[in-house]
Amino acid sequence: MFVLKFTQDLMKDMKVTPMEMESISDLYSWHAHIYKLNNRKHIIFINDLSRLCVIIDGVRTAQIKTLKEKFFSTLEEYLISEGVSQNLVNSYLANGSEIIISKTNNRSVLGTMKEITMYTTDTHLEFRNHIERMKWLNKLIYKPIDYNEPQKVFKETIKNHN
Repeated sequence: MFVLKFTQDLMKDMKVTPMEMESISDLYSWHAHIYKLNNRKHIIFINDLSRLCVIIDGVRTAQIKTLKEKFFSTLEEYLISEGVSQNLVNSYLANGSEIIISKTNNRSVLGTMKEITMYTTDTHLEFRNHIERMKWLNKLIYKPIDYNEPQKVFKETIKNHN
């Protein structure tokens, strides 16, 4: 089971009501926020454990099903581009058959999300696609994860988890 913890702005845009959630591993918990980049709506997801970020676009208001599908397909594409084996990716995503939408609850993750959003919107770097942008963002080192790179923390965790 995955828990997507939406900010108030994203809940309002997606027109969803948050549910109370049970305790779940931080590996399967993602915070999500909506922002504008190049006059287009983007949604950023931050993994609670590793601070890995995934960015999607092309989701309109109240398209929660599309949001879920794009999140999983983009996450899969990104992980494979980072050299994670297809078996590990499939094993991780297999837990995504059930998704709970909840409220944000971790100020540290929200701080990281704000920082990544700032890097995304304020740097005028050109990237060929979202995957290249995510690779760049996920190589930044974040203090909350002991100065490690998010993609390395995530890869190691899913290797050890299976």
